[in-house]
Amino acid sequence: MKRQSSPRLLQAAGVVFAVGVAAIVALFVTPLVTDGGTAPTVVYLLTMCAPLGFVLGIVFALRSGRRTR
Repeated sequence: MKRQSSPRLLQAAGVVFAVGVAAIVALFVTPLVTDGGTAPTVVYLLTMCAPLGFVLGIVFALRSGRRTR
């Protein structure tokens, strides 16, 4: 029985990573727009989505690349 890894995991990884990258961009753009003000705490928390999405992508790659015996 061949078990295929779901492409939903890859899609979820891409979305989570994109949210994280957008939050990182917002983190650097916010002081320029608000004359030196800091970003809200939510933006700092959303930046952690980038490494989480990266890890999900690695998990997808490892699960889809395994050989069947």
